[in-house]
Amino acid sequence: MSNRTPPDDFTDINDDVGEEWEAETTPYERVRHVIAHTYAPVSADTVATDARTSPKTARKHLNALASEGFVTTTTGSHGGTAYRRSPESLVVEQAADILEHVSTDELVTRIAEMREQLKEYQTKYGVESPEEVTVEQTNQTLSESESTQPDIDAETLREWQTTRRNLAFANAALSIANAERFVDDSLRPTDESASA
Repeated sequence: MSNRTPPDDFTDINDDVGEEWEAETTPYERVRHVIAHTYAPVSADTVATDARTSPKTARKHLNALASEGFVTTTTGSHGGTAYRRSPESLVVEQAADILEHVSTDELVTRIAEMREQLKEYQTKYGVESPEEVTVEQTNQTLSESESTQPDIDAETLREWQTTRRNLAFANAALSIANAERFVDDSLRPTDESASA
């Protein structure tokens, strides 16, 4: 027989972390955090479970977030309302992150480089988008005819898609930076208004 004492009951670390999160945040903050990482439509009940709150409270905060433009709503499979992160809020968040880490001049340079890279893909493969390459290759395979288009590997296809996505975010960031500059300029007093 052993003189060892049995270990304490195992506690689920996820429960401990969840309880701590619940104690340190409001239901609104938890709902916003959960929906910020939700890209497929989900029910208020699902958000409530993940946000450690009631479905009624989750629904109230989701509707407020929808009014703010952070969330979009659709009709779910059973007729109820489904919620997900709005694409617009994601674009604005990504653009703000870019502007925080990249100067406007550097952003202009990167945009030019990405545009050039996209032109190279379009010239090499003879189509406007990576999706068109896939369609062309599928059509060639189905018709069993020889392709005049060079084959594209999965990695190049992914790089093309990523470059196109990054260019869209960079353009959004540059547009926001330009808009902010014009807003800042319009808020500055002119000589006439300063003397009045």
